[in-house]
Formats: sequence, C-alpha cells, structure tokens
Amino acid sequence: MDPFRRAQIILLCDLCKKAHLQSHCERCHINLCQTCVGEHLSDSSIRHNVVLYKYRKSLNYSKCPDHPDKQCKHFCEKCDIPVCSTCISSDKHRGHNISDSLENHGSKTESLQKDLEEFETRIYPQYEEMASDVQTEKAELETKYGKLTTAADQHGEILHREITTIVYERKSDIAEMKSKHLAALNKNTDEITNRITELRQIIQDLKKILDSNDVSLTSSYKSRNSEFRTLPPKVRVTLPSFSPQKINKDQLSEMFGSLSPLSINTEHGDTMKSAEAVSSPPVKPLLDGPCLIASIDTGYRELYRVSCLSEDQVWTCGNSKSMTLLNHQGKLLTSIYIGTGRMTGRMPGDIAVTRDRDLVYTDPNKRTINLVKNKQIQTVITLQGWRPRGVCCTASNHLLVTMVSDDETQSKVVRYSGSTEKQSIQFDDQGCTLYSSGGLYYNYKYLSENRNLDICVADNEASAVVVVNQSGKLRFRYTGHPLNTEELFDPVGITTDSQSHILTADHDNDRIHILDQDGQFLRYIHCDLEYPRGLCVDIRDNLFVADGDNTVKKIQYL
Repeated sequence: MDPFRRAQIILLCDLCKKAHLQSHCERCHINLCQTCVGEHLSDSSIRHNVVLYKYRKSLNYSKCPDHPDKQCKHFCEKCDIPVCSTCISSDKHRGHNISDSLENHGSKTESLQKDLEEFETRIYPQYEEMASDVQTEKAELETKYGKLTTAADQHGEILHREITTIVYERKSDIAEMKSKHLAALNKNTDEITNRITELRQIIQDLKKILDSNDVSLTSSYKSRNSEFRTLPPKVRVTLPSFSPQKINKDQLSEMFGSLSPLSINTEHGDTMKSAEAVSSPPVKPLLDGPCLIASIDTGYRELYRVSCLSEDQVWTCGNSKSMTLLNHQGKLLTSIYIGTGRMTGRMPGDIAVTRDRDLVYTDPNKRTINLVKNKQIQTVITLQGWRPRGVCCTASNHLLVTMVSDDETQSKVVRYSGSTEKQSIQFDDQGCTLYSSGGLYYNYKYLSENRNLDICVADNEASAVVVVNQSGKLRFRYTGHPLNTEELFDPVGITTDSQSHILTADHDNDRIHILDQDGQFLRYIHCDLEYPRGLCVDIRDNLFVADGDNTVKKIQYL
C-alpha cells in the first residue's frame, strides 16, 4: 500500500514535521517533503543522495552474535563493531563511546561513496590509460623493430657490395696474370716450333746428300749438330697463390656494427594522491587557438553521433542501420547492425560507452535502450508511452536518458541503475517544465554528466543548454553568447571534460561553445567545422566532433 494513503499512519517530513514526506536522503537517513529537499541539499559539504521515498533502501541490521534475539542497532566506537542494547550494558563495553548505527552507517556510506567515486573517476581511468599506452607500445613494436632490421639489411648490402668489388679486383688480377703466363708459353712454343721446322729441313737435306753419292755435295757439307745440341730456353712460370685472410667472426661482427642492449626495467608505479589530497584535477588552460589533430573518414552518408572507446578508437552512428567502430586512420574495426527486415529510416537515437567499455544505444522506434556486449545486442529497458532519445553513462555507471512522450507534448530526463528507474527530472521548483516538448526526430536533446555531477542537456528546440544539479534542481540555462543576438543558438551535441567545461555544438553556426561549469561563456572552437553534431572527449581531453562533412574531427583545445 502507498504509505501516503494509509488511513492509520501519516508519515511526515523529518525536518518540518508538517508536510507529507515524498523523498528520502540515503546519506543522512531522513525523510523529506518536497519543500525541504532544497533546504537539505543546500549543505554542499555533504554528498547527499536524495531519492523518491518508495525507492529508498531499507537498512538491514545484523543479529548480535552474543544475543541472537537482538539486532545491532548501536555501534561501539572503541571496539569498532556493531552492538545490541544488551551489549551496551555489559562490562565488555562499559565506558566506551556508543553511537547510533544509523549515524555510523551514514558516515561509512559517505566514505564508501568517496572510495567508489575515486575508483571510478580517478583510479580506474589511470589503469585504462596505462593499458592503452601498453597496447600502443605493442602496436608500434613491429614498426620500430622493422626499422632496426631494415638498417641491418642496408648495412649488410653495403658490405656485400664492398666484398663483391674486392672479389672482382682479385679475379681481374688473376685473369691478367693468366694472360701473361699464356703469352710467355706461346712465345716459347713458337721458338721451339721454329727450331723443329729447321731441324726437319736439315735432316731432309742430309738424306738427299747420302742418297746422291755426289762427291761435291759431300765435300761441301758442314755439320750443324753442335748448334742444335743446345736446346732452346724453356720458360718456367711460378703460379700465383691465393692466401685468404683468416676470418675472425668476432672482428667481423664488430666491424659490421653492434646493437645497444635491450633494457627492460620495471618501475615502481606512481602512487596517486587520495581524493582528499586532490581537490581538483590538474589545471589545463585553454589554448589560444584550438588545432585540428586528425580527420577520420567514416563512410557515412550522414554522420550524427560519436563516442570514444579509447584514445584511438571511436564508435560512430548516422543515418544508417549500423554502428561502426573506427580507428584514427578510418579503418573499420567492428560493425553492429541493428536493422531487421525491410524497415526503413531505422537508426540509433544516440550512442554512449559504459564504464565497462560496452556500447549502449537508444532505439526510438522500438522504445528501447540496448546494450552491445561481445557484439551481442541486449535490450536493457523497454519504455511504455515514451521514446528514448539521448543517452550518457555517469561516473556511478548509471544511465541518463532523455525521452519524449508518444504524443510529443512532454520531455524528461530519467536516471537508470541497470533497468531500474532511480530518478525522473521533468519540472523545476515552480512546477514548470525544464525541457521543451516537440517532434521526436528533430527535437534533439542530447546530454552529458559533468564532473561536479551536474546534468547538462542540449535542448535544441528551446535553443538552450539546460543544466540541473544531481538532484534535478535547475542551476542555469545558457542561450548563447550574451553579446551575440543576431544568430540563433542551435545546440545539438554536448559533452564535458576534466576541467568541468561544458562544450556544445552550435550546429547552424559551424562552431562549438566552451562554457565553465556555471554557464559562463569562455571561447568558441571553429577549426573549419561544417554543421557539427555529436561531441565526446577522451581521457586526455581531446575533443571528437561528428562533423557535417561526415568525418570525425579530433581537436586539441586544452
């Protein structure tokens, strides 16, 4: 039964004791009426967590180990344990400071909340950044070691050319020696051949004289035997020899060149300061002139949204039935197809990346919010009477969703934990609507959670950025540069950075506005933008813009 309608019990606000309670602060464990919520939240020194009364968490007291029939509704400060009422009166806890378990639970809960916030907003991102750096270094190994291999090959080719030249010179010397040797032998052969010819003639002449019995020929013969008894000179050549230098592998290796040793050192990890020691992130001043770092071609005919998975990978979607994961070179890494059958015009309303690095998207046609895990689509939430539009993931891993009623007369922001609705933001303190109503597909309402937990909505139909605090209380509206009244402010995309800046894409004016967390205009970003739409920042505060030329532009502005 609704607690407000019980006839026998009327539950009143714990502060004013007059009005019916409507909300409950889980941090302070008190019940509040609508009027007292604002007063309670005015104490900014405490991180309150105000929820609707029906969504409050009930406290479960532990049973006393010494008195099983009692619940431990008290806490012993000295022993640092919960105790029951019987334990308090025992000698064991005599003289000890005893507090109420609710008070102890509140302070412990606040400490847990601070630990959770530090893990989610500071420690976990640092680990993600380290993992990303290692992956980048691994990806660069092939290129870097490839350069070393190429240098070794090139130096080897130089040495090969030098050795080939030396071998050619030695072979040329051998050929020349061989030619000289052959010439000497040919000359010697000619001399011997000539003498042989002459000897043959003498022998023939002698035979004729002897056969003729002619006295005159015999008397005139003069002997030449003594002339030919001395043989002609014989050429003797000593062959050259090749004396190779003994190869000393060590000297050869040293002559070739050496590698410096590979040094692998495990450095002690840096210790981050605690959340208490670091009240704010490192200050990153705005650049005088933002600069375009990269332009990623997405291949979309109409590009609408972009969301960072890492420093070098972004999810994108547009006028298409698929969402694509691209790297900074525009290479397609993954594609998720959401269309079925012959449905036309079906496309995601918005995309975001969760703390677990999964993709979440809204489907206005099917009234669903969906999670993509391991390339499988899971429907997390199905709405009735409302169609989801924008979505973002918060520091506490909740989902914030903008939605429009089916009759297009209402708009609101709803917070979900898993599939459970935790908060609905629709009206201000005066009961007036915070957000404009209007068409589903042309009344863009994208949103982002700021570092201070403000919820920032780019309300295109209202030409305004609407910012409420964590509890849904209106902080301010930004309607464009106060000195520029000639151009209609046309906010579409929105994001926030580590400095609590609010960045919104001014679609028709081809620029991005940078605001501080209180809505004060700081600067424009132009960078040759053309009808910018979706925005996101990575962990290094690089800005990614889904531009009207269907590219994702990466811009450095801090």
